[in-house]
Amino acid sequence: MSEDLSLKVRNELYRRGRTQTWLANELGISRPYLSDILSGKRDGDRAQEHVERIRKILVI
Repeated sequence: MSEDLSLKVRNELYRRGRTQTWLANELGISRPYLSDILSGKRDGDRAQEHVERIRKILVI
């Protein structure tokens, strides 16, 4: 995930008063896995599917 998108996700979560734990629960994944996606440690096909779902959930 690009730093720009990661920053947008973090800003949107902050704006909504939500946490990474909340987002992970919405996605049905663990918070550490979400953190890995946001930091770019995970970037395979499955992670990219989660990125698309993140964009839909947060409308970014």
